[in-house]
Amino acid sequence: MSEVKLAAETRSEFGKGAARRIRRDNKVPVVLYGHGAQPVHLTLPGHDLLLALRTPNVLISLDIDGKTNELAIPKSVQRDPIKGFLEHVDLLLVKRGEKVTVEIPVHAEGELAPGGNLLEHVLNALPVEAEATHIPEAVTVSVEGLEAGASVHAKDIALPSGVTLAVEEDAVVLQVLAAQAEETEGEEAAGEETAEA
Repeated sequence: MSEVKLAAETRSEFGKGAARRIRRDNKVPVVLYGHGAQPVHLTLPGHDLLLALRTPNVLISLDIDGKTNELAIPKSVQRDPIKGFLEHVDLLLVKRGEKVTVEIPVHAEGELAPGGNLLEHVLNALPVEAEATHIPEAVTVSVEGLEAGASVHAKDIALPSGVTLAVEEDAVVLQVLAAQAEETEGEEAAGEETAEA
């Protein structure tokens, strides 16, 4: 798991106007929560934070005002829906050795059995519990040769040591759907006439 160091500054201005000024300076308003402490309001460099957040569940080492160092993981990220820049980020305070529950991406590899079957991701991310400093970036599942009707359950996925499931073992993660036969034009017309009657 990668750890990214970022310089953070505490902030005392709040509200939309303050947030706009922060973003104009290419920084992002951030709130650090956790361990029953009062939330800490910070600003982080926008570009560096954007790069860090490309890694799911990235561990961020915060150097706050050059005085204290804290570890955090992203909890909630708000982006501008059109331009995609970061508007606000919530970070969760963690400690080395502490277990946290996070969702890690599920990647499928391999070819399904012949026949035009479709692979459905029932869960795009798998909820797991792991040590905060050892969160896996993703899990990879082989779907090689799976037939229509086959499914991969959470218990079937090999997890790194120290990582446990935070979801029911029988939860379906991936399933193979049979290819749908396309209707001919005559069948479609017949179906429309029946609907009108």
